[in-house]
Amino acid sequence: MLTIAVPKGALYDDSAALLRSAGIDVPDDVGRKLAVVTSDGTQLLFLRPSDVPAYVEFGAADCGIVGKDVLWETDRMVSELSDLGFGYCRLCVAARRIDRYHEGAPFPTFLRVATKFERSAEAYFAERDLPVELIPLHGSVELSPIVGLADLIVDLVATGNTLREHDMVIVDEIAASTARFVVNPVRFRTKHDEIIALLERLDAAVRA
Repeated sequence: MLTIAVPKGALYDDSAALLRSAGIDVPDDVGRKLAVVTSDGTQLLFLRPSDVPAYVEFGAADCGIVGKDVLWETDRMVSELSDLGFGYCRLCVAARRIDRYHEGAPFPTFLRVATKFERSAEAYFAERDLPVELIPLHGSVELSPIVGLADLIVDLVATGNTLREHDMVIVDEIAASTARFVVNPVRFRTKHDEIIALLERLDAAVRA
């Protein structure tokens, strides 16, 4: 049977619902459990989203569900088989409304950008030939322009409510992210029939 990496946090409820639609008995509430074996023998690993690619690459999980935003920031060798459609959000450049960068005001010469998406941010500004100093942050990113730590932020935006609450606006959209179904390339060959069968059930549930 298959071992599937399931992300905790924001993607869990939709991941669990989709897997249930595909015939896998996922618990409603896993509590502090790290792994369970379902009634059909499928093993589920409950992981931080950022850890899913590592578990899949090294074969601890045959396959898994992970946000595209996590894949942008990792070197892990996994194969992406399907866009599952849920967990939609956008990776955006944002700033204080008062700075008017969204209206075309010039950026400062020494541009500082706060983000936890360092790889994506670096690629974005490099493509535009804009030298920047990246400031890695893993929480309260929106606060950094308000207190003068950074000029811009690069962060995920779902509803935009947090930006509006801090009188910030989107300057540019880098890319859109949704949940993806990923597999270990070796296991895809050795467990091809089982993985394809699961993929077909997931895709059918997405289309339903």
